[in-house]
This record gives sequence, structure tokens and C-alpha cells, in this order.
Amino acid sequence: MNVIKFGGSSLASGEQIKKVLQIIMDDPNRKIVVVSAPGKRSPADEKVTDLLINLGIAALKGQEIEKEMAKILSRYRLIAEELELDSVIIEEIKANLLELVNGDKMNPDYYLDSFKASGEDNNAKLIAAYFNKEGLPARYVNPREAGLYVTDEPGNAQILAESYKNLYQLRKIKEIIIFPGFFGYTKSGKICTFSRGGSDITGAILANGVQASLYENFTDVDAIYVANPSVVMNPCAIKELTYREMRELSYAGFSVLHDEALYPAFKEGIPVQIKNTNNPKAPGTSILKKRQLADQEVVGIASSTGFCSIYIEKYLMNREIGFGRRVLEILEDQNLSYEHMPSGIDDLTIILRENQLSEKGQHVLINRLKNELSADSVVVEGNLALIMIVGEGMRQNSGTMSKAATALTRNHINIEMVNQGASEVSFMFGISADQEEQAVKALYHAFFE
Repeated sequence: MNVIKFGGSSLASGEQIKKVLQIIMDDPNRKIVVVSAPGKRSPADEKVTDLLINLGIAALKGQEIEKEMAKILSRYRLIAEELELDSVIIEEIKANLLELVNGDKMNPDYYLDSFKASGEDNNAKLIAAYFNKEGLPARYVNPREAGLYVTDEPGNAQILAESYKNLYQLRKIKEIIIFPGFFGYTKSGKICTFSRGGSDITGAILANGVQASLYENFTDVDAIYVANPSVVMNPCAIKELTYREMRELSYAGFSVLHDEALYPAFKEGIPVQIKNTNNPKAPGTSILKKRQLADQEVVGIASSTGFCSIYIEKYLMNREIGFGRRVLEILEDQNLSYEHMPSGIDDLTIILRENQLSEKGQHVLINRLKNELSADSVVVEGNLALIMIVGEGMRQNSGTMSKAATALTRNHINIEMVNQGASEVSFMFGISADQEEQAVKALYHAFFE
């Protein structure tokens, strides 16, 4: 049994949903279909989820809702007309939206979550109706019916462990299951949505719950690429990578999948396949617990901006017991989380997300680090980019760090910081954000050309 998830771009129009039907019919193992809300049909278009949020905010403020309501219904109506569905489904969606508008506004977070979730929920009902019309027996299943229970945290719901046992019962359903992504129910019956990557999370949860053989995640790209295609022209596709490699790359800027979204599938060792709805015959990318390591030591290069570094220098720092603990206590007091902390015998560098520090907060932090630690020097550098090089094969190949550093040096890119984890699956360079694209291209040329 396969769980298969389709993103918003794969379901943005009736034409796209026709492709989805064919994909399901092409493989009898595809039994559970997790769907997103309709996404953008073009770069200038609006996602249905964004329209629903606008509708919810307007209703919450007591403003006119007719314009936003009309936009949403128009999207669903166009899809239904393309699929030649009866207008009854649109009336059901309209009734649902009106029910949401007239819902309990006492807690705005729950109120808005019900609007966010309705995009997936109504799309699942529409797609189930279309599959049945085309002769493919399908059944819409609501998360509450399936027993998908979550914590009481609107916008950041976490799966409750008992849900996995409940979801296993879905294996008994003979029809194709159409399941809305992005949300679950609290034990008291409230709707709560997951964080970003919500439908990906639902797909991974279901794959875990039903003990799927494979979790297929359909999007709008043929594969995961070794570097950002908007930076490197026609980069190589990745055939296979491990969960750990995917986690490292996602953290460092790969946007195909949110790294935390796949955790429920990874936890059970269920393989994940990234595929393209518009080109389903393309091999895609497999994400596995283990993979065969080829001679190529690096599997991908990722980058991300928006960081700053705090450099702390103090003579004989390494002999001062508790120095690192006191640094972290100061960060905690300032409500700051750090990303990396490479160190030497007399200095250490703290890497933070730059948006955490206001001008005032930075001034307070520098003074505290200087005064409370008696530091010789504290220097903050902003506009930092982190370049991550990832590959399980680096452990079996010597000289990877030297090769990367040489490539950057030859392209006149100054390295501000270097950090390598104990696992030896990745290492990271800190450079000026102005040189981010130049650095990615230089590294791609060194390892893949």
C-alpha cells in the first residue's frame, strides 16, 4: 500500500486534477491520496489558502466578506466545471464557508484555523466526487473520522501517539481514500492545523499509521537537484539520498520539502519518493534510510542567508570552567536561539538568525557578553550566508574540505567561518551574503562538473 500526496500546484485546476486521476489509476498500490488546497495556476495567481485566510480575517473583524467569498467559490466552480461535476458540490462548499463565517469567534486562533483547513477539506470532497464520476471508487475520509488527533495548538499542532493506531484501520477501506492534508482534531473536537509543510506532514503521518510500503510526494519538479536551479543552470538531479542528507539540505535552504514534515515516515523507515505531477514518468528522487554510496562524495549544495555571527575572544578561554554555559545562559535570557557555535582555544563564534536581533537587543547582548564574561573582544557581523555541503560519502573520501575551500579561494570568496559536524555528513562555510550565488556556482563546478 502506497500513500501518495499532491501539493497545491498539482491540484490548482481541473486539468491538473485529471492528471492526478491518471497517476492513481496507473498504479493499483496507490490507495491513500492526501490532497492540498488548490494552489497557484500562475506566478501572479493566489493560493486558495491565502484567500481563505483573508476571508476569515474579514469575518473576524466584522468586515464585508462577499468579495473574498466570491473569489474562493469562483476557484472551486472553475475546477468543477472543468471536471464536469454537478453544481451540488459547489453548493456544499458554499454552505461550509458560510458555516465557518458564522462560527465561534471567541478564540481567533481556532476560528482562523478552521478557515485554513477548509481549503484541503473541500478540495478532498471535490476530488472524491470526480474520481467516482470517472468510475474509480473513492471515499472522502475526514481526519476526525480516521482518528487523527493532535495537540491543542492552533497553527502548530503535533500528532498524538494514539493516532497512529487509529489510522491503521484505514487499511480496511476498499475504495481509494481521499484524505485532506494540513489539519487534525483535538480530543475536544477543535480543528488545529499543522505548521508549514502541513500536507506533507499529513502524508508522512498516514504513511506511518498504515505502515505504507512507500510514501510518494508529488510536486511540480522532476527531482531534487544537487543545487538550486535558480542559481545553477540545469543542475544534476539527485537519484537517491538518505534521510540524514535530506535533513541537512532542508535546513540549509532546500525548499522542495520542509525537513520536519517527513519525520513520521522517516521514524518508521518508510522510503519517500519525490515525483512530478506534470511528468510522472520521470524517475524522481528517493529518500531512504540507507543508500549505496558511490564515488561521488557530495550529494548536494545548499545555501541560506539571513544570519549574523557573534565573535567572542578571551585569552585562556579554554581553561575557564563554565564559560560556554554562561554564554548560553546570556543567550537564553535574551530569548535568542543559536544555530552553530564553532570554537577555538581562545575564541568562539555564535551563529544566529539575524531577524532575532534588534538594534537595541544587539547593543544589550554585546554589553552583557563583554561585562559578564570579561571578554577581550566581542564583534557582531551581519549579512552572513551559510553554504552547506552534504554527502554521506564524505566519510570515505579524503580532501573534500580542501577541494571546497580551494574552489572558494579561486573565486575570491572570503571564508568567515567553517564548521563540520561530528557525523562528517556535512560541513558549512560562512561567507558574505553578497557572494552566496557565486559560492554555490563555484562549489557546483568543483564537485559536479
